Amino acid sequence: MRSMLESTDKIRYLFFLAAVAVGISLGLLYGWALSPVEFYDTTPDTMRVDYKTDYVLMAAEAYAAEQDVLMAVRRLALLGAESPADIIQEAMVFASEASYAPDDLILMRELAEVVRTWNPALDAALP
Repeated sequence: MRSMLESTDKIRYLFFLAAVAVGISLGLLYGWALSPVEFYDTTPDTMRVDYKTDYVLMAAEAYAAEQDVLMAVRRLALLGAESPADIIQEAMVFASEASYAPDDLILMRELAEVVRTWNPALDAALP
C-alpha cells in the first residue's frame, strides 16, 4: 500500500513539473515569437553601450565638421543625465576595448577635450 502511495506522489510531482515546463515554454513562445514587445519612440539613453558609443562618435564627427560645441553638448545630453565629458569618457573606454579605428578615437578625444574646457555660461549670454 505504501509503495502505491509513493508512486502516485511521484506521478503527481512529475505531472506538476511537466505542467510548469509546458507553461514556461508556451509563455516564452508567445512572448518571443507570437507577440514580441516592440519598442518605439524610446529615448537614446536606453540604448546599449555599443550604440551609445556610435552615437558619441557621430556627435564627434558632426562637431569636427561644424565646430559647434553647444550643439555637440545638446546631442550628448540625449544620452543621459551624466555630464557630457563622462558620456564621452565611457564611450571612449568602450571604443578602445572594441578596437574602433584610431581616427574615430582621435575624434572622440578631441571632442572630450573641447567639452571639458567649454564654459556654458559664455554661450548662455549669446542670443
